Formats: sequence, C-alpha cells, structure tokens
Amino acid sequence: MFDEIMEKFEGSPSQQAVIRLLLERGFSVNDDGRVVSGGIEIPNTGIAREIGVDRRVVDSTTDVILEDPELRRIFQNISQVPSLMDLAPVLDLTVLSIAVDDAEQEGIVARVTGTLADNGISIRQTISEDPEFTDEPRLYLITDETLPGEAITEIRDLEFVRKIELQ
Repeated sequence: MFDEIMEKFEGSPSQQAVIRLLLERGFSVNDDGRVVSGGIEIPNTGIAREIGVDRRVVDSTTDVILEDPELRRIFQNISQVPSLMDLAPVLDLTVLSIAVDDAEQEGIVARVTGTLADNGISIRQTISEDPEFTDEPRLYLITDETLPGEAITEIRDLEFVRKIELQ
C-alpha cells in the first residue's frame, strides 16, 4: 500500500516527503484540506519547515489527497497512537528495538513477547511499524525493567531477527 501511495506522487519528491511525514506522524487531512491531529490543526508552514519544502507543496499535496477517493479514505481515517518511546529515559523505561529480515513473516510479535514473558518481563507498550507504510519497519517493546542478558540473547538468536538495539 505504501508503494502505491508513493507512486501517485512519483513525479514530486517534495510531495512524497509530505506524504511520508503524514503517514509517520499519523496526521489526517480534513474536508477543508487542512492537516490535523485529532481536532487540532497543524499549520502547513510548520509541516513545510519540518521537511524542508515550501508551504505550497503541503497545500498541493492535500489537494491531491482530497481529489483521490482512495487517498482521501486513507488520510481522513489515519490517527496517531501515543508512544512511550520518547518518554522512556524520563520514566526510566527500557526500549527494545528489533529489525527483522522479513517484517511480513507470521509470529514475530508473538515469539518476541513470548520470550520476554518466559523471562518474567512485563511489557508496558508494543509498537509494530507497518511494513506497508515504512521502508524498514521495526518492532518496539517498552518495559519497566532492564532486560537480562539471557533474554536479549534469546531474542537476538531468533531466526528472523536482523538487529536489536536497547535504548
């Protein structure tokens, strides 16, 4: 799906940057063509500044979104999920980030969370990036506890794990 969305903007790298930001942040586009998070409007100048494009690129991108029924359906229904990842250092939480070889493989989340459960680790939050919307999706697990070396080794040794990071 991500590739199909990006193809609709294939002639404009600037518009693709706008689309990527909207998807990554979970921003919607309302009927007036304004970028919103819930009911809060995000100024187009702020979006443009964030990705280094002119404000008019954001305007033209939202116009295209509203004119295309499929894009309209997607961008009027996307929403943001609060994440504990940025708060982890403040709240003394552990973030485990996992990159895998094939994000569409079945059972990735189950095997990783099962490994943590087997090691007596409770999970505060799990975020799995969608392989349809992200070039290199990751699985993030936030816990209250420092992960024991044994658990890290068990996860690292799972056949689908390409890379793990602790934050």
